[in-house]
Amino acid sequence: MPNIYLSPSTQEKNFYVNGGTEEEWMNRLADALVPYLTACGIRYTRNTPDMTAASSIRQSNQGDYDLHLALHSNAAPEGLYGQRRGIIVFYYPGSFQGQRCAQLIADGFKNIYPLPNDVRTAPSTTIGEIRKVQATSVFLELGFHDNLDDAVWIKSNIDASARSIALSLTEFFELPFLTPAAYRKAVVDVNWGNLNIRDTPSTSSPVVIQAPDGASLTVINQYRDWYVVRYEGVVGWAYGDFITLV
Repeated sequence: MPNIYLSPSTQEKNFYVNGGTEEEWMNRLADALVPYLTACGIRYTRNTPDMTAASSIRQSNQGDYDLHLALHSNAAPEGLYGQRRGIIVFYYPGSFQGQRCAQLIADGFKNIYPLPNDVRTAPSTTIGEIRKVQATSVFLELGFHDNLDDAVWIKSNIDASARSIALSLTEFFELPFLTPAAYRKAVVDVNWGNLNIRDTPSTSSPVVIQAPDGASLTVINQYRDWYVVRYEGVVGWAYGDFITLV
């Protein structure tokens, strides 16, 4: 399964012009994104508000992640407060995968942001969560929180933004996009051996864990004949013919 490091802003002193902080609203965005990640079978590790950018980078570099996704909102330079709008998705120059992921995220936001021509990607060698992260990384600046129109838009479009990001990530990882569904209990139903729980919904995909006959599973979602399941804390894809809902 794809495994990402999810890093919403920890900047508690960056205030929105209409109330709240960058840390608060980017964590709300992460809260809304998590159910989509789980529904689509994307594993994640998330930083916490008491961390810093530096400690988030360290934690990310200690793991084996397919993507480091930083969620932030922007502010104009002194003298231009409130005068700028737009969404920027940063990536490290020369990183094909980083640029590809950034472009997919930007393309998604062009469909929901009121000024699509002001949504763009950009390379960066100065942002720590781009430059110092070992994994492929993208750094989202979701509008300008010192601009009233952008601040209102961000707050009013948390779920739409989360859905857009998740859809872009499923395109990036070549997974089906699934919306969150109620979890269901199930058991493994095989007449031989173990049930293979795989990385993606394909019989040629790597096996991430095996479950014996009669083992209890949690079914998170369904795509055609495949289930997204959780077994012993591991999320993966399992073929539906060998699972019985209870």
